[in-house]
Amino acid sequence: MSGRLFAGVLAPVTTPFDAATGDVAPEQLRHNVVHLLEAGLDGVVVVGSTGESAMLDPEEQRRLVGWVRPVLPDGRWLVAGTGAESTRQAVALSRAAAAEGADAVLVRPPSYFAHATSPATLTDYYRTVADASPVPVLVYNIPKYTHVALAAGLLQQLATHPNIRGVKDSSGDVKNLAAYRDALPQWTVLAGSGSLLFAGLELGCDGGVLAVACYAARRCADIFAAFRAGDRARAGALQERLGPIDKEIVGKLGPAGVKAAMDAVGLYGGPVRAPLAPLAPADRERVAQLVCA
Repeated sequence: MSGRLFAGVLAPVTTPFDAATGDVAPEQLRHNVVHLLEAGLDGVVVVGSTGESAMLDPEEQRRLVGWVRPVLPDGRWLVAGTGAESTRQAVALSRAAAAEGADAVLVRPPSYFAHATSPATLTDYYRTVADASPVPVLVYNIPKYTHVALAAGLLQQLATHPNIRGVKDSSGDVKNLAAYRDALPQWTVLAGSGSLLFAGLELGCDGGVLAVACYAARRCADIFAAFRAGDRARAGALQERLGPIDKEIVGKLGPAGVKAAMDAVGLYGGPVRAPLAPLAPADRERVAQLVCA
């Protein structure tokens, strides 16, 4: 374990927008982050999928890192999503995130020209970003959004690069997560689905980056702590309670559902950025019932 970058549970925090102006709301962002860390999380990811990264301009992405950095205590991780459609922009975003205080960057593959993407072009993309990044790189596999699935064999080729140190797997497929863990013993491997946290830990994964942790941080932290303490029965029981509020909210409703859940538990969720649509009132009511049960 000593060679791996870190272990624990991180929340891919939502990006709060002012309801009147639509601008990023830094005070609400910092308030949310402080609360999540107090609940026992090991860090946060900004500018991830749950953070509506595709809706943010590069200057907003940079400033989000800088706004969060001052409220993170020592020993907690700040990771920034910096994947982009061009290698040039991914390099620029990674450098900017590092300059603002990110401890590592989470890099999705380019996806617009997915039909023209090959293992060779992906290898070049990640190696070039890692060469230029002042901080370690985590590979981000999220085929639901990118329509590019990163094979374990491809990641093994990247494992020889000293600055590529881990992977977040948001495929939702436990077999894929197991393949990553088996193929990459020296990397940090993180589950990207709250429904698979316990299963991932059983496989030897190092933790997770979990959207459900944005509104159920304590539950996620407790699963990790119980597992690490050797209490698999408690960890498994807690996972059974976490699964439904992950699948029904994150899985079915996306960022709008996560923000509604945050509103329901006393954090600031607020609106999503157009063209994403807000939840219907009936869905908001169901979200509140699920998280407050």
